[in-house]
Amino acid sequence: MKRVPAFVLASASPARRQLLQSAGIEPMIQPSHFDESQVQATNPAEFVQILAQRKAEVVAPKFKDALVMGCDSVLALNCEIHGKPTDAAEAIARWQQMRGRVGELYTGHALIDQIQQKTLVRCQVTRVFFAQVSDRQIESYVATGEPMNCAGCFAIDGRGGLFVEKLEGCHSNVIGLSLPLLRQMLGELGYDVVDFWQ
Repeated sequence: MKRVPAFVLASASPARRQLLQSAGIEPMIQPSHFDESQVQATNPAEFVQILAQRKAEVVAPKFKDALVMGCDSVLALNCEIHGKPTDAAEAIARWQQMRGRVGELYTGHALIDQIQQKTLVRCQVTRVFFAQVSDRQIESYVATGEPMNCAGCFAIDGRGGLFVEKLEGCHSNVIGLSLPLLRQMLGELGYDVVDFWQ
């Protein structure tokens, strides 16, 4: 059996950290501070995979014997890629566009195994069915500040969950990290996810 390395999350996202903790993995947190404006891509799957890999690559050299995970999420709606809104006005306009429609939430996952010198990069997609919410509900939601730090302008695990009718695909992917995909990626590298349980 392979030696179990430390698990490093190259993200400051509290939601991703909580997801891992809820699954029994206590990650070391090392935000990458990677400048996302350096990456330009029109394909959402390609875009999030490049960003996830760049974030992991920035952090990996700081850890000799670790698994470093980078993630990035965007929402695709009408062939447009949406990340975090820049301000409240943009968040309101985005929700007015999203309500009653279906978007695809893409999350790129990159795992760098510093022991084996291997890198895996994958993407998970979940379809999100948005409710037909009122202007008042949108404005009240944006006023909470919750959507401002979320790709796609909503948090499924917060108040935003009230405004999503259903999901098709992986639920945890919409929070920021697909737990089933993580299990598969660890398996590809020769690890068993249960060995990372704390």
